[in-house]
Amino acid sequence: MTEQVSTLTVTDNRTGRTYEIPVENGAIRANALRSIKVDEGDFGLMTYDPAFTNTASCRSAITFIDGDAGILRYRGFPITELADKSSFLEVAYLLLAGELPTASELAVWESEITHHTLVHESIKKFIDGFHHDAHPMGMLLSSVGALSTFYPDAKEISDPGLRRLQIVRLIAKITTLAAFSYRHSIGLPYVYPDNDLSYAGNFLNMMWKATELKYEPDPNLEHALDVLFILHADHEQNCSTNAMRAVGSSQADPFSAAAAAISALYGPLHGGANEQVLRMLTDIGSVENIPAFIEKVKEGKKKLMGFGHRVYKNYDPRARVIRQVADEVFKVTGTNPLLDLALELERIALED
Repeated sequence: MTEQVSTLTVTDNRTGRTYEIPVENGAIRANALRSIKVDEGDFGLMTYDPAFTNTASCRSAITFIDGDAGILRYRGFPITELADKSSFLEVAYLLLAGELPTASELAVWESEITHHTLVHESIKKFIDGFHHDAHPMGMLLSSVGALSTFYPDAKEISDPGLRRLQIVRLIAKITTLAAFSYRHSIGLPYVYPDNDLSYAGNFLNMMWKATELKYEPDPNLEHALDVLFILHADHEQNCSTNAMRAVGSSQADPFSAAAAAISALYGPLHGGANEQVLRMLTDIGSVENIPAFIEKVKEGKKKLMGFGHRVYKNYDPRARVIRQVADEVFKVTGTNPLLDLALELERIALED
C-alpha cells in the first residue's frame, strides 16, 4: 500500500501559477521553492530567516523542546527526571547512544572518561602564554582548538573507532582545560585531575584545591554541579550547536568544530548572558537602586538581562531544577549580596 504524501498547494499571485510542494515531518524543503519563478531567468523563490526562527536544519531524535509548554526532554526523558535520578556521565551516554547505560556499560564509560582527563604538558605552556587578565573563555576555546594538533588522528572522521575516541577525549579534557584556564586567570598553580573523584568532583578539585594533600569535594556542591552539567548537556539546534555542525560539515576535526561552538557560546546573547547578568547586578549595586533601574529598562535605556528566553515562552524547566539545587549550595556557601539583589530584582520584575 502506497503511503499518502502530504502536499502544500501554493499559488503565486505574481504569475497565477500553482505548485504542489511535498510536506515531510511538518516541514517543506527550502529548495522546493526554487521552482517558483516569475520567468525562466528568475533564480527562484527563497526563504529568508536570518535568525533561524522557523527553519529546520536537520532531523534529530536527541532533544525535544516545546517552548510554549516549558518542556525539555533528552531522548524522550524529561529533564527533571534525569536531573533527579541520573549523573552527568549517564546523561552524556544517553545523548550519544540513545538509551541509558546498564551498570556495566556505565562503569566502562566512566573509566574511559576518567583515564583521559590528563592533557599534554605543552598545553600548560600554551595557557601560560596568555596574559594574566585574559578571559577564561578565550583561553578555553583556544586550548580546545589546539588539541587537534596534539591528536592528528582526530582528522580521521570516517573511522567510527577514532570518532568515538575524540568524543571521549573532549568530554574528559574539557573540564581540565576549563579549570586550567580559570586557575591561570586568578594566578594559581594548575591542579592535576584526581581519578578517585567523580566527574563533577574532579572539576571542583581542579578549580579549588589549595594546599591540602587531597581535595574532598562537598557532596552538596558536587551534586549541584553535576545537575548543572545535565541541564546544559544539550539544547537542540542552538547557536553553538549550529556553529559546531557548520564547521563539522567541512570535515574539520571535532576539536576545531568544538572550538567554534565555544566561540559562539562566548557571545553575550548565548552562554555569555550569564556573565552579563552578573555585570548588570553589579551595576545596580543595591536593592534600593532596583526601582530606578526598572524605570530605565522601561524607557529603553537599560536591558534587563536573564529574563525571558528565545525558546521558552512559558517557563524554562531547567530554572525550576536549579532553584532546588541552589538551596543545597546556599547551605554550604551561604548567600551573598548579589544573590539577595537578584532575588529582589526577580520579585519586582515579575510583579511588574
